[in-house]
Amino acid sequence: MKISVCGKGGSGKSTLVTLLANEAQARGLKVLVVDSDESNPGLFRMLGFEEPPVPLMEMVGGKKSLKEKMSQPNVLAAESFTVEDIPPLYKLARDGLTLVAIGKILQVLEGCACPMGVLSREFLKKLRLGENEIAIVDMEAGVEHFGRGIDTSIDDVLLVVEPSLDSITLAEKIRGLARGIRKNIWAVLNKISSESLALRLREEMRKREIEVIGVIPTDPAISEASLEGRALGKGEAALQAGKILDSLLTKC
Repeated sequence: MKISVCGKGGSGKSTLVTLLANEAQARGLKVLVVDSDESNPGLFRMLGFEEPPVPLMEMVGGKKSLKEKMSQPNVLAAESFTVEDIPPLYKLARDGLTLVAIGKILQVLEGCACPMGVLSREFLKKLRLGENEIAIVDMEAGVEHFGRGIDTSIDDVLLVVEPSLDSITLAEKIRGLARGIRKNIWAVLNKISSESLALRLREEMRKREIEVIGVIPTDPAISEASLEGRALGKGEAALQAGKILDSLLTKC
């Protein structure tokens, strides 16, 4: 199963990706986390790695030579490949958890991130998962990944919604785009400080015909870990993420 985690910038996509990955790993699943967000730099730290993996973009020679290199012999040029086929240089692995990164915007005047979108789409399209394997994709903020066709190669869309009108409005947009390519879509409410706030957001999602499958409460432990650059640990947020994962596995 390939799950796309998307939503508004700052809504907590990377946090949810990390929590889900940790819970999947704890359940004995093999987990591939795909960092497809070209701007957020800290996912590797949340997952407990000391440094990021070498971007897959480097395997194909960088943005300028993407088309040429994709046709030359490398794992990404193959008709299909597995997690095991990805060269060790381009992935970080620990106890059944693997992290790969598509690429990042690193300097001014570097140009658009379109080549990274192409690489994300091709990577996910050709990736073959085995039994008890799950891929969780940390998408870029907003909806551009739908325009690039990246989500056509995933199975389900998990939408992170925070308590803001912008997040609610974007959720409605994403629902339409996901259903336009016939993908299941569910919402996770994040940064929730009270039951009344959760109920209000649930009602907003109900109006937009989006099913809510879980609520992640405001968790000071996550804020502290993020501020200090530490791996996310256990707590109420992790407990709720486990319930969300179990719900996903049941639905899919």
